[in-house]
Amino acid sequence: MVKIRLRRAGRKKLPVYQIVAADARSPRDGKFLEVIGHYQPTAKPHAITIDKERTAYWLGVGAQPTTTVRSLIRATGLLHELNMKRRGRSDEEIAAEMEQWEAREGERREKRLAVKRRRHQAKKAAETQEDTAAPATPAEAESEGDE
Repeated sequence: MVKIRLRRAGRKKLPVYQIVAADARSPRDGKFLEVIGHYQPTAKPHAITIDKERTAYWLGVGAQPTTTVRSLIRATGLLHELNMKRRGRSDEEIAAEMEQWEAREGERREKRLAVKRRRHQAKKAAETQEDTAAPATPAEAESEGDE
């Protein structure tokens, strides 16, 4: 059985992964059949490059992606595109649908980033309030208690 999975490369604390088609029995960083993409989780935003033709080939011959690789493939829109091809849609319909999909994904990404920014700002504001409310040194705390 062939699996599409991640193969770790890079150095300590800076991982870079290759997306490979490999025999399910081979070890994570061992022998593989073909490199079909790369994933850099430390890049901001995450960098994902996938050879769509080769991934479609391996999925077509029955290769099973791992959960993580499936989510990466989904993030690139390849699964959506392959499902439309399987349903018999024309190339023009697929291209139009993929443009709409990319627009929706862009909006979702912006919403998630906005939520992250708000949370980060709220956290900073809470930390600032704690710093101003709490006395700086134990001696100041004692002197405030005496008054």
